[in-house]
Amino acid sequence: MTPLRLGKVQLQIMQILWRHGRVTARQITDELSQQSPIAHSTVQTLLRKLEAKGAVAHEVVDRTFVFVPLQEQADVTESAARDLLTRVFGGSVYGLVAHLLRHEKIAPDELARLRQLIDKEGQQKKP
Repeated sequence: MTPLRLGKVQLQIMQILWRHGRVTARQITDELSQQSPIAHSTVQTLLRKLEAKGAVAHEVVDRTFVFVPLQEQADVTESAARDLLTRVFGGSVYGLVAHLLRHEKIAPDELARLRQLIDKEGQQKKP
């Protein structure tokens, strides 16, 4: 299956759809506009593109398009992460994690959780 590549605003639209399940373009525009202004026509164009990618579908209810997600959030997240890992870091998990540790501010509690996860995964991999 080809990874679903989404732009920043397309991903924001998908997140709204995953949260609400069924939503109109106007509702999406209103929610996105709370973060920064966006034209309703832009949202409609992005929804058409998402529909062409097979990410969303619509049904007509009282002459209004109601959009629903066709892709599961977990599938899109996994696909995007794998795509990033492959394209940017050549498949190196170490490269990705090292980059994040060196260039991103990571809260101490997140570092502790990461250590626990690494330790747990290391224990599970032992013969």
